[in-house]
Amino acid sequence: MSTETSVPQPRVSGVEGQPMDASDSALYATLLKEAPGGLAFFDGDLCCRKANDALATLLRVPVRDLQQRRPAEVLPKALATAFETALRTVLAEDRPLSDPDLVVPAAPAERAGEAQAVATATEERILACTWLPARGPGGERLGAVLTALDVTERRRAEEVIRRKEQRYRSLVEASAQVVWVAAPDGGVIDDAPEWRAITGQARDDYDAGGWMAVVHPEDRPRIEAAWRECVAENQVFETNYRIRTKSGTYRHFDVRAVPIRQGDEVIEWVGANTDVTGQREAEEMRGRLTEQLSAAALRTARLQQATSMLAEALTVSQVVQVITEVGRSAIGADYSAVALLDDDKLRLSIVTPSQPGTEAEARPPARDDIKVADQTVMSVAVRESRPFLAEHPDSLRIQLGRDEKELFAQHPEERAWVGLPLLAAGAPIGALRFSFTRPREITEEERVFLEALAGQCALAVERALLFEREHRTAEELQRSLLPSDLPQLPGMVLAARYNPATRHVQVGGDWYDVFRLPDDRLAVAVGDVMGKGVLAAAGMGRVRNALRALALNDPRPAAVLAGLDRLFSATEDEEQFTTVAYAVIDPETGRGAFSNAGHPPPLLISPDAPARVSTREPGTPLGWPSQRQQTSFSIETGNTVVFYSDGLVENRRRGVDAGLEELVATAADAPPEVVGDPERLVDFLVDRMLAGYEQVDDVTVLALHVPPKP
Repeated sequence: MSTETSVPQPRVSGVEGQPMDASDSALYATLLKEAPGGLAFFDGDLCCRKANDALATLLRVPVRDLQQRRPAEVLPKALATAFETALRTVLAEDRPLSDPDLVVPAAPAERAGEAQAVATATEERILACTWLPARGPGGERLGAVLTALDVTERRRAEEVIRRKEQRYRSLVEASAQVVWVAAPDGGVIDDAPEWRAITGQARDDYDAGGWMAVVHPEDRPRIEAAWRECVAENQVFETNYRIRTKSGTYRHFDVRAVPIRQGDEVIEWVGANTDVTGQREAEEMRGRLTEQLSAAALRTARLQQATSMLAEALTVSQVVQVITEVGRSAIGADYSAVALLDDDKLRLSIVTPSQPGTEAEARPPARDDIKVADQTVMSVAVRESRPFLAEHPDSLRIQLGRDEKELFAQHPEERAWVGLPLLAAGAPIGALRFSFTRPREITEEERVFLEALAGQCALAVERALLFEREHRTAEELQRSLLPSDLPQLPGMVLAARYNPATRHVQVGGDWYDVFRLPDDRLAVAVGDVMGKGVLAAAGMGRVRNALRALALNDPRPAAVLAGLDRLFSATEDEEQFTTVAYAVIDPETGRGAFSNAGHPPPLLISPDAPARVSTREPGTPLGWPSQRQQTSFSIETGNTVVFYSDGLVENRRRGVDAGLEELVATAADAPPEVVGDPERLVDFLVDRMLAGYEQVDDVTVLALHVPPKP
């Protein structure tokens, strides 16, 4: 051992009480000195008689302080109490004892230097300890032996896995699907709260296959036969059927279940039921429309036009604009309005089209909202979930008991009205209103057309509401995976921007990271995991976390990227395409090292030279066979280096090479006051590079500027 004091030691004997021979002595000495875990012997008075360096390192106490002392004399109070309690239990009960998680607190500030001499890590550590009773050759009790292992990293890894499982479960619970798990023989083995909430079944009702009891009787024989066949053949189960809900109504579900294999053996089935009732109702409505309007080719064509246009409408106001245009042109209406139910289902709020087309549309309604309890065209349509028709003012007064002109005084010339409920999955979400400046009889063919149009409008509105909500959620999720702020440095100014693609609601794979290394150097990384959705976000999270871990162990850029290559080879899909640019910079001098794994080259901006992009070979993406290289560089006073993702320079109309040339030209046009302010510079580059182009990919920009010395 590195530090010892001359103390009486218990005599250690070999077999049958004989003194240890040379091999026993060598084994004893080697265990004390070389064992990776902590070892110690405590006598009957709880005094530590012998301890190895490994235990002293774990406890952050010098060996000389541990030996010939009780734990309470040298260890923090909570840890000492745990030690002495375990020792007393072992000595009293003469049996082994395990403490799976003993926490060694971080070294206090006043002992930081001493703790650093004992252990390189000063953060809180977790130990797994085992206490063993020790006996002499004659069976007499001598004390207790402690073995201690550092399980900090294992516990952290377990916590990471637990959080990932929680995220997965949260995503499942937040989705509109019913996810379930079945045994290899098809029996249900996991609770499905979403299923119970929909069907009203208790778990006991469906544990033994009772879920089939709520399948529509007409669908049941087909589903039973198909499920048995798929389970027997280990084939994907994909079908649709109707399920009786707890209210007694039936809803349509698309179902897909896949066998999960371990080697050649199926260990379970995982399935998901997706409620497609709204889609089926829309399909049935379109079927009736086709049958009833075989002679109305023009209206059918216009309905198809509406469907096509609605497919491109992303927001509610865009949906309203499409319905306004199609409805007016199809039936000759003079005015139209769309109103949606508020969350409390008590009021209808008028939605303004996104692009007003006429002067009448541009005028705001007399009221912002309408009470569902009022006697109006749209209120009645919503309350009764049926079309409301008034062919002339007298019909309106008779049906409503009042003149609706009081509510729409800006159109006193109205003489006929149509109100249509907007239904989603059978429940109203709003109303559609058309009006005419002359008395107007609505034919049966026109009524069928308008009902179909209202159905299309309802589906489009529901989809648009979902789009707007998911888009906000996706952007918030993406931003939560990026650094909340950048390091504040006296000799370097940093700024970053992340612009998500506006036409996508899924999470992207662009990311950037800036963090301090233990030696106060700055680690800078920008990456791109190709694709969209949770898989891309998860891949981005894995790469970012792995990069941080590797950088804290060996921050050299080539070593970090080589480590990421090994990670990809071992864990990632071969089709996963991921690029990373990584640099380590000394903020005091501006000097650093850089390595690139297939990412766009950094942009260099200097007040004394033309802007340029690095011409060095970018290397291959992560996981591709490559000998990673790193280069030295220096950011001189007044200079700026800009890292970015390919979304800044590449789009459907501009290739990468042309984009890089345009980026250099744009940087050259930046005024000096913009170049000297990274916050303004990143906005300048993003605005100029995206101007005139449709943004189809996420854009990430990170700028580092070394200001002139004061």
